[in-house]
Amino acid sequence: MSQIQQNFVAGRWQAGDGVTENRNPARPDDLIGLYAKAGRETVDAAISAAAEAQPAWAAASPQIRSDVLSRAGDIILARREEIARLLTREEGKTLPEALGEVTRAGHIFQFFGGEALRLGGQKIASTRAGCEGDVTREPLGVVGLITPWNFPIAIPAWKSAPALAAGNAVVLKPAELTPACAHVLAMILEEAGCPAGVFNLVMGSGSEIGSALVEDPRIAAISFTGSERVGRVIARGCAEGMKKVQLEMGGKNPMVVLDDADLDLAVDACLNGAFYATGQRCTASSRLIVQSGIHDAFVERLEARRAALVLGDPLEPQTQIGPVVSEAQLQANLDYVRLAEDEGCDVLGGARLDRPGHFQAPALFLCATNDMRSSREEIFGPCASVIKVADFDEALDAANDTRFGLSSGICTGSLKHATAFRQKSQAGMVMVNLPTAGVDHHVPFGGRKASSLGSREQGPMAMEFYTAVKTAYSFAG
Repeated sequence: MSQIQQNFVAGRWQAGDGVTENRNPARPDDLIGLYAKAGRETVDAAISAAAEAQPAWAAASPQIRSDVLSRAGDIILARREEIARLLTREEGKTLPEALGEVTRAGHIFQFFGGEALRLGGQKIASTRAGCEGDVTREPLGVVGLITPWNFPIAIPAWKSAPALAAGNAVVLKPAELTPACAHVLAMILEEAGCPAGVFNLVMGSGSEIGSALVEDPRIAAISFTGSERVGRVIARGCAEGMKKVQLEMGGKNPMVVLDDADLDLAVDACLNGAFYATGQRCTASSRLIVQSGIHDAFVERLEARRAALVLGDPLEPQTQIGPVVSEAQLQANLDYVRLAEDEGCDVLGGARLDRPGHFQAPALFLCATNDMRSSREEIFGPCASVIKVADFDEALDAANDTRFGLSSGICTGSLKHATAFRQKSQAGMVMVNLPTAGVDHHVPFGGRKASSLGSREQGPMAMEFYTAVKTAYSFAG
């Protein structure tokens, strides 16, 4: 493929300052496309276009914004199978997982098509005679969105849709590893009637484009999903520029399995949470905290299921686990496998597969403890530590003993323990007898501690980040 897929700025497709090759992680000889890399000039042009277009977009009838977003959702859903195949080729998740992600993106746009009409306020009684108080929400202006590679259409959707619904203009910077789905999203928004300059796409280096967005005074807010290290840099830059900031930065999510759990249900939940999507989810179950009475039976059954997982080309119907997204990520995962061995774990699986592509066998780190680095640092691959505990109290303490707090789970037949865990788990999302990964598109998404900063994403709460609150009083005289 020789045609270069360009950046989208001010309603026009524009070349960049270089080219990125987008290749299939399952078959690196499969070139998906060549994608233009935006330099500082392109980013500046995108911000200028957004700043120029935003006032008219904000002043337009909310019905116009609703119609654009709803049409975009309809187009995504009509093309879901085609987009899912593209997503599988560029990111590596299995075709059913990709189809679920694309469907979610379509539903997100449809949902926020409705939210554009539901953006309300409050009428507040004044303590002063003759005065009326109103609280309203207004768009921020131009927002910069920086998205990761692991959900290359769902996360751009759940950031872009509420931003546009509220009347903001957008500059989207997708992950350099997976630009194709964001490029398709730009085409779909253009087809849906989004005015020129309201949505802009700049592809390329995260360090260069991200810095440009954070530093530019015309950007009112930054929403970022990615690593904790980069998130902290962005937070400092936004504080310096007095910008609103929203960060989603990952997790080291615990799944507690108590003695009274349904063993089959627990194994299913842990297998899904730890290994599906190749473990490349910030909500993955990377710490399996298992009570001693069920521990051996649980490990035996989980290991049998792990060993039987079918790894292969994610476009093939029998495949359950696809490749790691890149060679660099695979090498980082393998480093953690070696670390777990050095720390004294009995490692099952985890090796690189002898075949083309970036394939790694899912790994269990047995005999792990919660103070090991392999149990504390986010790996972002198909690796899970198994930590034995004596009782519920020790399990809860271990689950909360982490600097992260995104998602947590418990498998138990006890309403008492389930209720206590839901109340005392220091996580933004808590699952009972379900995998730690998997949240509906219309509910809040986000965590605590080092996992998240700022307002929640998804659902009606997403509008909090993309709006500013205004309090107004009137006196009739």
